[in-house]
Amino acid sequence: MERTLPSSAPHYYVLEMFPYPSGNIHMGHVRNYTLGDVLARYKRACGFTVLHPMGWDAFGLPAENAAIERGVHPGKWTYQNIATMREQLKSIGLSYDWSRELATCDPEYYRYEQRFFLDFLKNGLAYRKESFVNWDPVDHTVLANEQVIDGRGWRSGAPVERKKLSQWFLKISDFADELLEGLTALADWPDKVKIMQEKWIGKSVGVKLKLQVASCRLQVDKIEIFTTRPDTLFGMSFCAISPQHPLAQELATCNLQLATFIEDCNRIGTSEEAIEKAEKKGFDTGLRVKHPFDANLEHPVYVANFVLMEYGTGALFGCPAHDQRDFEFAKKYKLPILPVIVPPEYNWEGDSSAWLDNLLHGDEAYSGDGNVINSSFLNGLSVSEAKEKAIAELVKLGAGKKTINYRLRDWGVSRQRYWGCPIPIIHCNDCGVVPVPENELPVRLPEDVTFDKPGNPLAHHPTWKHVNCPKCGAKAERETDTFDTFFESSWYFARFCSLPSEKEPFNPSANTWLPVDKYIGGVEHAVLHLLYARFFMRALKRCGYLNVIEPFKGLMTQGMICHETYMDADGNWLYPEEVIKKNSPVTVGRSEKMSKSKKNVVDPRAIITSYGADTARLFMLSDSPPDRDLEWTEAGIDGAWRYVNRLWRLLLEPDASGVPDEATVLKLRQETHKTIARVTQDIERFHFNKAIARIRELSNLLGSLSGKPLGGARTEAVNAIIHLIAPFMPHLAEELWQQLGNKDMIVTRPWSKADPALCVEEEITIAVQVNGKLRATVSCAPDATREEMESLALAQKNVQDFIHAKQIRKIIVVPGKIVNVVAA
Repeated sequence: MERTLPSSAPHYYVLEMFPYPSGNIHMGHVRNYTLGDVLARYKRACGFTVLHPMGWDAFGLPAENAAIERGVHPGKWTYQNIATMREQLKSIGLSYDWSRELATCDPEYYRYEQRFFLDFLKNGLAYRKESFVNWDPVDHTVLANEQVIDGRGWRSGAPVERKKLSQWFLKISDFADELLEGLTALADWPDKVKIMQEKWIGKSVGVKLKLQVASCRLQVDKIEIFTTRPDTLFGMSFCAISPQHPLAQELATCNLQLATFIEDCNRIGTSEEAIEKAEKKGFDTGLRVKHPFDANLEHPVYVANFVLMEYGTGALFGCPAHDQRDFEFAKKYKLPILPVIVPPEYNWEGDSSAWLDNLLHGDEAYSGDGNVINSSFLNGLSVSEAKEKAIAELVKLGAGKKTINYRLRDWGVSRQRYWGCPIPIIHCNDCGVVPVPENELPVRLPEDVTFDKPGNPLAHHPTWKHVNCPKCGAKAERETDTFDTFFESSWYFARFCSLPSEKEPFNPSANTWLPVDKYIGGVEHAVLHLLYARFFMRALKRCGYLNVIEPFKGLMTQGMICHETYMDADGNWLYPEEVIKKNSPVTVGRSEKMSKSKKNVVDPRAIITSYGADTARLFMLSDSPPDRDLEWTEAGIDGAWRYVNRLWRLLLEPDASGVPDEATVLKLRQETHKTIARVTQDIERFHFNKAIARIRELSNLLGSLSGKPLGGARTEAVNAIIHLIAPFMPHLAEELWQQLGNKDMIVTRPWSKADPALCVEEEITIAVQVNGKLRATVSCAPDATREEMESLALAQKNVQDFIHAKQIRKIIVVPGKIVNVVAA
């Protein structure tokens, strides 16, 4: 039951990242969704029409793996988990609009993303090409770079391999500049997330140049490279090309050793992380390239396992003295290391021999700023000056051109698995790639699949993939790859603006609701999900679906929930409840993020059963700022439980008989209204722990006045506390409201308003500094004049001691905040 609001009421959209239906909620879910629920309840009480929906990120490999392990269909397993988790979420008291619930595995949901894909294809935003991919040999599927952790698949943990496949891509790189520039407008995003996206997009200004291959009889007589460090070209000692570079492939046709080396390189994944952590290896091709500034200088050409074909041009020059990767490579293969940059404290003619000697015999390259040496016409310049001059010279020689490059690469969306959205494409021998006609959408997954063979069940399904070509009618085959699950999560927030029964992907009101006012989730999604969603909105706008380009106006990344770890004498992890029963010695480890692998988890169901949902909510919200990690302790949850019980008794306590003391009444009323004002401000700023602390201060004051007659001031304070706790502890607030004889529900009541006249501070504390250092504090009236503040400050003994025998040059006064005495 909610308040009826006028149609002109302002809109507010609060959303938490929707969960994968794994079977049971965990404490991370409880914290994440409670944060959003507090905001949703508060905004409703403030008169906003609030959109606060919930759905399920329901496709993915875990369901497919469960099908293999349990012999159950992925769909059945998924929907059973959804039903279980839905009830668990409802038990927390989350105020979701369940009428908008969606599951991404529902054909009525994914039919629209199939339609989007066809429009992306029509508008040049989707294409198919052969490329090297990260291949998980256990899950038999492609992984995005971000899904490769320490060189292993994020689900299976298997070492990732490099494999060449025909894949579907979305042209996210077309929006690189737009995505980068758009970050500046996201004022309500954490800086750390914007920095992570900025680095991932990786815009860099450099030069593209061609190195002449000396005495080459091959088809490739020049090697094109891109570099952001042309200032270090005189420090070049080798050229390295990717194992997938056309020149490497050509050389391998007649060199068995090189072909074998390339095969070994392909056993490393394509992610930068995997490349960086692998041992740097190279194969000397015997070729040499000429130096772009001095044709008399020649350098060896290596095929190197750390060069990616997907980045830049698939070739680079190595400057070992000033790049750690090149440094390690040069040491391994005994290549020259020529320093061409010295730190700023040295000029190019100065004596830096000791520093240079340490560099050459040390273990690290120098990558800092400085001055150029050993570099002909660049000598004596700073790094920035040398870059510009080197580029200008390369352009003048016709050897290169200034270029902007991006780290961001197009998004490969093909996955070789069953439990995903089918890609709506048909392959015909005569017509080629043919889109499925829109009136035949959705392309549904077949129900009768088996998982008894490795790989994608769709690829070896006996009938599903066999169709007639929509163009010529000849026999053809469906695309058997399915979409990356990030495809589904890149637009679900926009679908929530419509009811599931609506037959268009977006209700016109989506342009009003979007962008999401506050989006809440883990920082681990900073690059993957959030960047893809930002791209998707722009792609949908280009295709005419929406007029919104940024999906999320505000972003809050919540901290993790941590717990002590426990281990028995045999080195086995123990659950917290097992520690109590254990008779043998237990080693208490450090507090870490709750995880099933280390068994340091607490079951939300047990907590809710023992303490109630509101106690769990209170502890989650009061013990730590939302963006910080929360340390789960039994003492903490017990403390929250005791406060809930104390608050129940306090607020139902009858007023004492007698005549109220006017001063006491005024003090209580003032604190009540100040608390309303401060809690309101704290919620707006997402300082939920501070808000709860202020409510506790008011309840403590009320408790200290027990037994004293307070009259209407007590009723006012009790009502205010109930209103203020309602977003945080909704069950307790409603029950208290009813116990006090109210016939309506607190959720239908507007948010409490503070009386400004009762919020005026009688005194404030200001800092007094002498020459910028704090020397005293004084109390004064909030509206004290500059002269009064100066007088109070100068009267302080400590201030007098520090200005003794000195001349006061000036006194800086910031009304209501600080007085700074400048003396010399």
